[in-house]
Amino acid sequence: MANSLMPIVDLSPFFLGDEDGERKAREVIHEACSRYGFFQIVNHGVPLDLMSRALKLSKSFFECPVEEKMNCSPLPGAPFPAGYNRKPNPSYEFAEYLVMLHPGSTFNVFPANHPQLREVMGDLFNQFTKIGAILESILSESLGLPPSTLQEFNNERNCDVLTALYYLPATETEKMGINSHRDVGCITFVLQDEVGGLEVQKDGKWIPVTPNKGALVVNIGIVLQVLTNDKYKSPNHRVMRPNGRSRNSFSFFYNVSGGKWLEPLPYFTKQIDEKPNYKGFIYSDYLQKRNENKLKRAAGLEEDLGLSHFSLTRSIENH
Repeated sequence: MANSLMPIVDLSPFFLGDEDGERKAREVIHEACSRYGFFQIVNHGVPLDLMSRALKLSKSFFECPVEEKMNCSPLPGAPFPAGYNRKPNPSYEFAEYLVMLHPGSTFNVFPANHPQLREVMGDLFNQFTKIGAILESILSESLGLPPSTLQEFNNERNCDVLTALYYLPATETEKMGINSHRDVGCITFVLQDEVGGLEVQKDGKWIPVTPNKGALVVNIGIVLQVLTNDKYKSPNHRVMRPNGRSRNSFSFFYNVSGGKWLEPLPYFTKQIDEKPNYKGFIYSDYLQKRNENKLKRAAGLEEDLGLSHFSLTRSIENH
């Protein structure tokens, strides 16, 4: 069941110039984005040995004493909390994470005792940036748009974020890793170890995203949902902490800048005579509204209604 919902797409045709293979891959990706907002990719160009080393080195860091990890706490004045963070709230969710901004950012904080981690995360960041541009081109064509459409729209790379995440094994009373949510950016890439725990919601049911060796998970974010006027979905997903084992993963958020103006593209509204589902808004205004709603909501609620403020249909939670 998981594999039927989560197709694994071979991207090698896009590197080999195999037009028939490209067409078939785009069809699978289009179906997956339209129905689920999730799929997995293999032969994506990110070196497998780099992925393996990144998971190993981050696990070594997270297994260090808390005092050592706290030396990597975010710097004052950082636009985003780069460095070591934790969510010690067992009744709701529990995760530790190490956040990296663009490799050139002076706000990045890395552990002095793990010098290889900075280099490996920098390499991984750059590799994800490359595959992000490739996926944008593929998604543009899958949507019937010129290949450069999404790249021209999302042409600033200063807001991308790479996060290493770590989850302790579940206990009898504490099982949540990260609660149900939708990703706010354009595209998210997830590198997960073999333990599993990532789940996506479809038709009210939680479907596990089964780890596949060498594969990356691709997740559609809110930005693409708005641009495509709901043609592509940004699904609710969560992480359940595994039993008996810790879980290690990386998430790369291929984002848009905060000042970007978002509204459905004319191709999905005016040109096909359909009404827009969203009024136009500045991306940072949405992020602010989302944070306000997160503060208001009770712990554990599964819907993030931040986007409903900009909806013209008022049914975001039912998408």
